[in-house]
Amino acid sequence: MHPRGQAQLAIWSDIEPEQETDYLHWLTREHVLERVGVDGFVSGRVFRSEVAGKCRFFITYELVEAGVLAGPSYLARLNAPTPWSQRTMPILQNFARGGGPVVARAGLGCGSVVVPLRVDLEAAGLLDEAAQRALVDRIAGLDAVAQVWLMQVDAAATGVPTKEKSMRRSAEGAFDGVLVIEALHEAAAKAARGQMLHSQMAAATLSDRQVFTACFQLERRLAGLA
Repeated sequence: MHPRGQAQLAIWSDIEPEQETDYLHWLTREHVLERVGVDGFVSGRVFRSEVAGKCRFFITYELVEAGVLAGPSYLARLNAPTPWSQRTMPILQNFARGGGPVVARAGLGCGSVVVPLRVDLEAAGLLDEAAQRALVDRIAGLDAVAQVWLMQVDAAATGVPTKEKSMRRSAEGAFDGVLVIEALHEAAAKAARGQMLHSQMAAATLSDRQVFTACFQLERRLAGLA
């Protein structure tokens, strides 16, 4: 049986609509395959939304454990971007990236619509295990919610300087944690988001509160890399 990874990497970025075709080809024909080939990467999932005239993407990679983020295989890849990656990195806007251990997870399977909320864990009262577990269990019990997970960012591992990072035109947006609600349809995702934003989570949730729809997924084992 394929084991569930114990960590996640979460990435947001915007691109201009006229750049989307090349960007999607880069993601689906090179980049995600390259990433799931890194030691310790389990799978990659790409989600899409539209906001303020931009194409916005949320990408998350499942990792065996959080140490992968600063491991030699991943850092070697980040320091040797392909020509296509070198062309793509400078066009990314509003870029945010963070990875670390999944501290709580509830539910089964994967939803096709997600709400990834960047969270200040201290402000949300989510620094202890009991509170983390109670939150994900409560959301997972809502109608048409498939899975919920809470990841705490490992700032040191995420912040390692790399060549790829130096090629982006703006600094990475920093965040403390991410709560990802995976639902079966958009209405359920919006309802779950509404409940979160009418609770103590509202003041602790940072910027992007978009609903994203799945557009691509690749597992290491299905790519012939396991």
